[in-house]
Amino acid sequence: MRLVLLGPPGAGKGTQAQRLVERHGIVQLSTGDMLRAAVKAETPIGLKAKEVMEAGGLVSDEIVVGIIADRLAEADAQNGFILDGFPRTVAQAEALDKMLADKGLELDAVVELVVDQGKLVDRIINRAAEAKAKGEAVRKDDDPEVFKTRLEAYNRDTAIVAPYYKTKGQLQQIDGMAAIDEVARALDAALTKN
Repeated sequence: MRLVLLGPPGAGKGTQAQRLVERHGIVQLSTGDMLRAAVKAETPIGLKAKEVMEAGGLVSDEIVVGIIADRLAEADAQNGFILDGFPRTVAQAEALDKMLADKGLELDAVVELVVDQGKLVDRIINRAAEAKAKGEAVRKDDDPEVFKTRLEAYNRDTAIVAPYYKTKGQLQQIDGMAAIDEVARALDAALTKN
C-alpha cells in the first residue's frame, strides 16, 4: 500500500498513520519527523531546515524531495508506505508522481482529513497543556503562535495539493473532526475502495 495522507497540521494524520502502520506492517514517512531527526543530528539538511522550521515556515521543496527520495529507496519502504506531511506543494506532488513512475509504481490512495481549522488551534493548545502537565517539553510545532503560522503556511501553500489529486480522480475525503476510532474506520473503508 502506498498512501498519501493530507490535511492541515493537527488534523490527526500522524495518529491515523500509526494505526495503519501497525495494521498493515508498512512504514510511516513523516517529513516532519525526518526533518526533526535531521535537526537533532545536526546534519547539513537539518541545519538548513532548523531556522525555517523554528519560525513555523516550510523548508524548500528541494530539501524535502531529496529526503523523501532517499527514504523511499530504503528496504523497509519497499512493501509500502504512508506519506504524512508530504507532498506539501503541487511541485512536490508532481515530483512524487515522477519518482514513483520512474520506479514503475503509483499511489494506491490519497486521503484528506477534512477538519474545522478554527478548532485545530484548540487541539494544539490542549496538546501543549497536556505535555506540560506530564512534565514533558512542548514541541516547538505545538506552540500556539508557531502553530498559527504553520496553519497560515498550509492554507497558502499546501491546501492546493488536495485539488491537484482531486483533478486526477485520486482524492478521498474523510471527516477528521470525528473521534479517532471513527476516523480510523472511515479510513479503512476508503482504503478498501481501491
